Amino acid sequence: MVKFDVLSIFPEMFSSPLNFSLIKKAQEKGILSVSLHDIRNWADDKHKMTDDAPYGGGCGMVMKVEPVEKALHEIRNPENDSIVVLMTPQGEVLNQKIAAELAGKKRIIIICGRYEGIDERIREHLVDREISIGDYILTGGELPAMVLIDAVSRYIPDVLGNPDSTNKESFCANLLEYPQYTRPAEYKNWVVPEVLLSGNHAEIELWRKRKSLKRTYQRRPDLLEKIKLSDEDEKYLDKIKQEDI
Repeated sequence: MVKFDVLSIFPEMFSSPLNFSLIKKAQEKGILSVSLHDIRNWADDKHKMTDDAPYGGGCGMVMKVEPVEKALHEIRNPENDSIVVLMTPQGEVLNQKIAAELAGKKRIIIICGRYEGIDERIREHLVDREISIGDYILTGGELPAMVLIDAVSRYIPDVLGNPDSTNKESFCANLLEYPQYTRPAEYKNWVVPEVLLSGNHAEIELWRKRKSLKRTYQRRPDLLEKIKLSDEDEKYLDKIKQEDI
């Protein structure tokens, strides 16, 4: 079982997303668990304040170090195979490789930032890894934490019905996924490519590979720089490039 622990000042935000689809089923089967922790429970003052004004002045408020440190001290067992992740726009951008790596951990503790930022001592002394979900700013780390849980969960054995699913999705081989179709074979004169109806699996795999290459070249050419292509793939890409001239 992989255990997620989420530290947030708004743990209620997770109630709905965690109670649907594959994440819900995986929890019911005991494949993974998600525990939500309100950081305010570790604040000492009567108002349960988890933020304060920044030293040196400036706009906004900063998340305090004490409640976060106390929460981690209470819930984390250093002997377990655990990792503390801070969701922050300053972190490494989440991708399939990172999701697969984290799925190998037994326990993932996620800190959701809020306000203008966090006390730097949280980053320096309490966090093992910082992760972002993109180059944009949200009001807090809760939504990114949900994204991380979903992305990682797909790599946990038995969460997906088909274990091969993660091997054929976009980004798994630094290629975007090929087009997908289902019934009916024709709708409003929009037809499914004939090769997919042929039953010729070798031709279907070749069609899918070429469509993946073409879509990646057209939409995310930067991904092609990260993979070693076969001579046949290189020739097909050259053909696509010539068509664009």
